[in-house]
Formats: sequence, C-alpha cells, structure tokens
Amino acid sequence: MVMVLSPVFLAFMLYLGLIPQTLAQNDRYKEFLRKHYDPKPKGHDDSYCDTMMKRRNMTKPCKDTNTFVHGNSDDIRAVCDDRNGEPYRDGLRRSMSAFQITTCTHRGGSTRPPCRYRAFTASRIIVIRCEHGFPVHLEKTILPPRP
Repeated sequence: MVMVLSPVFLAFMLYLGLIPQTLAQNDRYKEFLRKHYDPKPKGHDDSYCDTMMKRRNMTKPCKDTNTFVHGNSDDIRAVCDDRNGEPYRDGLRRSMSAFQITTCTHRGGSTRPPCRYRAFTASRIIVIRCEHGFPVHLEKTILPPRP
C-alpha cells in the first residue's frame, strides 16, 4: 500500500521541526538583551552599574565585568548583517558604527552581594556573535578608528 503525503501535512511537519530551534534562538537573543542592552540609561555612573547589575540578576555571585550597549536594538541587530556589520574573525561580526556603552567592573572584594561596580562609559565598536540574524553574545568592544 502506497501512502501519499499531502503538501499541507509536509509543511506542518517542517513547521514542527523548526519550532524548537526558533524558540531556543529567541531565548538566546532575549538573554543577550537582558545582559547587554539598555536603550536609555538613567546616568552612566557607578550607581547606574550597581543598580543595573542587580536588576539584571548578575550579582549572585557578583559578575566580574559586564557591558551594556545603549541605543536602538534594531541598530544592534543590523550588525548581524551588512546594514551595520562586517565579518570579523572566528565567525564574529564587527559593527561599522560606534555605540555608546557602559562597562561595569566589579570593584573587588567578596563575590557575594552587595556588589559594587565602577562604571566606564565610551563610544565603541562592538564585536558580537550572531545566530540566524540575532545577536547572542557580546565578545568585546574596541576603539573606533580615528577619522
């Protein structure tokens, strides 16, 4: 007996196969945003870092260093394609324009809360890892070239 599969059934099965990958990708992008994205920071000082690191659940234990990228999330996503990014080494992407960033560095001492951080703000090129057009990892920031 020969069974003929309808195109609708095949499309449905393909869709089911993509759901877990899409959900996992979405989770990794959301995690990137939680760790590294703050569109409109309220200040750029040490208290900003103390507040944001706690708010974003990076103080149990105290994370050593974390960088927040400010601005528009679409501009960050554009680093994953040719609108605002270019290939970098090891499959990473480098932004073609600079972003405002705040890097929070743990002041030392105990890794148990309360955590205290030192803030560093600058305009930097970002280097990220992308998957399926979404940023999933902030590798580093670098000085933009001089004009």
